[in-house]
This record gives sequence, C-alpha cells and structure tokens, in this order.
Amino acid sequence: MNLAALHPNLRVRIAVGFLQRLLDSMVMSFMAIYLAFEYGVAVAGVLVVTVMVLGVVGTLAGGHMSDARGRRRTLLLGETGVCLTFALMAVADSSAWHSPAIVYCGYLVNKFAASFAMPANDAMILDVTTPESRKLVYTINYWSINLALAFGALLGGFLYNGHFTLLLTLAAAGTVAIAAATYFLIAETKPEEAEQAETGAAAEPRGSILRDFANGYRLVLQDRAFGRLLVAATLFMSIELQLINYIGVRLARDLPAQDLLSIGSWSVRVDGVEMLGILRAENTVLVVALALVAHVVLRRVPDRVRMYAGAGLFTAGYMVLAISDTGWLLLVAALVLTVGELMDVPVRQALLADMVPAASRTRYMAVYNLNIRVALVVASLCITIGSVLPPWGMAALYGVFGLVIIWQYHAILTPSAARAELARA
Repeated sequence: MNLAALHPNLRVRIAVGFLQRLLDSMVMSFMAIYLAFEYGVAVAGVLVVTVMVLGVVGTLAGGHMSDARGRRRTLLLGETGVCLTFALMAVADSSAWHSPAIVYCGYLVNKFAASFAMPANDAMILDVTTPESRKLVYTINYWSINLALAFGALLGGFLYNGHFTLLLTLAAAGTVAIAAATYFLIAETKPEEAEQAETGAAAEPRGSILRDFANGYRLVLQDRAFGRLLVAATLFMSIELQLINYIGVRLARDLPAQDLLSIGSWSVRVDGVEMLGILRAENTVLVVALALVAHVVLRRVPDRVRMYAGAGLFTAGYMVLAISDTGWLLLVAALVLTVGELMDVPVRQALLADMVPAASRTRYMAVYNLNIRVALVVASLCITIGSVLPPWGMAALYGVFGLVIIWQYHAILTPSAARAELARA
C-alpha cells in the first residue's frame, strides 16, 4: 500500500496534521516563557495548569460531540475556534494594543478548541483505514508529526524574540488554510452503525445532556482491555517525558563536562545541558530518518514480538540515561530507546484502532488522549522522587514501569482467540 491508495480524507488529514503540529510547536512551545516574563514564574505555572485542565474538558466534550453529531462538524468548530483565537492573540500582542491578559485568554480558548477537535481527527483516521493499512498510516503520521515538531520548534526559536506577533499572525493564517481544507476537502466519515445507534437512542426518552455525556464515557471506562492499553500508554509516555524532567535535571546537575569527539587539538566538549539538547535532537532526527524504514523492515515481525521487544528496548534505553555519565553511552542508549519507540508505537495505535467500537470511537480516543496529561503529572512527580532516590533507584522505577507495560500488553493479547489474531503477523 502507498499514499496514493489511501482514502482522500487520510491524505488531507496527514497534510493538515503536519501543518497543525508545525504551528502548535512554533507558537505554543513558547507560551510558558511568554507568561513567565509577563506574570512571573509562579503565576505562569498556575496559568499553564488552568490551560491543561480546560484542554481535558475540551477533549471530552469533543469526543462526545463527534460521536453524537459527526466528525466533520466537530473538526470545523474546533479549527474555526483555533483560527479566531490565534488572530485575537496576534492583535492583542501587537504594539497598538499589547494586552497580555487578552493574549492569555486567547491561549486558553485556543487550547480548548484544539483539544475539542483532536478526538474527531483521531476517529476519522480510524473510520477510513483498514486493519491492513493502519500500521503504515500510523507510521507515516508519526513520522510527519515528529518532522513538524522539529521544524516548528526551530522556526519558533528564531522568531520568538522580537517577532512573537508575527508568529501568531502566521499561525492564524495557517489555521485559515486548515479550516478551509476541512470544509472543502473532508467528507463525513461517521460509521453507519454509529448513526443508527444514535437514531435509535434519539427515539427513546433522553435525559439531560450531562447525563448522556456521563453515560457515554461510563461505557468507555468499563472496557477492561481498553483500560489496560490506557495504563500501558500512560506509563510509556511517563518514561518518555523523563528526558525533559528528571533525566534533564540529572544531566544538567551531575554530568561532568567531557569531550564527545576529539581529533588532534580539536574537540567537541559538552556539559549536561548541551548533552540534553543533543539527546533530544538525536531522538527526533532518528525518528524522522528511520520511521518509514522501520515499517518496511519490521512489517513481517509478529505484533506481539514488536510490542514486547519495543517496550523492553525503550525502557532499557531510559534506564541507561538515568544512571550513565558517559556521553557516548548516552548516545547509544538514545539510539536503542528510539528503535524501541519505532517498534512499539505504530502497533499500539493499530491495536487501539482494532479494539474500539465504531459507535464510540471519538469517546474512546478522547479518553485515550488523556494519557498525555496524566503522564505529565507522573513525570513531574519523578523530579521530586529523584531528589530522594539515587539514579539507580530511578532506573529501577523505570524498569518497573516497563514490566507493567509488557504485562498489560500480555493481558490484552492473550485473553481470547479474537485478540490473539492481533498478535500474529
């Protein structure tokens, strides 16, 4: 299968997703810095947490609406909101107005609108893919997202100082193109069985909107297999976020300055902070360079093997990052964990796609996407835990996380013949 054979919606959503991630990385990565300079670090922390909480509400609301009213309508509402708030932020940051309070309000609503649209986008990908094509689609999407994040952070870093209004204006223009693409090029993909279920439910006496909302998510949370996958995804993300939390702090504090490369009198000397930057860059570059190659090389490897080995390599790489003070060993560990990541992530996403029912896809995706928020909390707590535990203790903690991930995979893949199919190549 190649890109030309994919559903037209998919090709548009992959391109649109690249632009969305580019714009988000270009602007939103620097909002915490903006708020810290305007309001101070302590207040900025509270403001960012408020944004995260409202993002969770937006995700759940978007998941409910997309299953009830359709993917396309939900996407259009969310993307229009993102566009309008970027424009508001650009005007509020201009020299003619300069109102940090309005910029923050725009940021708050912007993240709500973006979170509102996210489950519909994820569900639309599920709607128009087959089990055979999903690994390729998720690999391409994963590659595209990482490429967009890398370029977005680079552009934002160059333009943030002195050109923040320009950044916001470019983001507003880009989201106009995104909303236009959704309006003109995207067709509704809500499955017929979901439509019929909704029609049947509409014929029965209905409770309040909040009751319908709660009942829909109650059914999702009662799915034990999905709950296991959610736990695995949350722990996986918690380990991944260690690089910018505990491991980042450890490297900055403890890694001695050392030569990574030495030729005669010339050498590349790095300290802990510089080493952290190199490791992050290495991971991004390797994902972009190897994602599509990995799909071709690993396509005949059984899914069970890919998930177990991927989680094991990923965890082992981070365990080394937690304890090593040798630059080259850290670089090798980053290579190992990236290989594990590339083995695991596309298969896990395909497994998720196969287990969610068509009638509740966006509710499932909304709950699943909360793993990122929970993982951020766990990763932040690990900084505090790391102040008490020695590095080998933190490495052992990562090892426990990895074992739990593999245990959850085993429990999902073995209970029935139907799920055992997922473990075969």
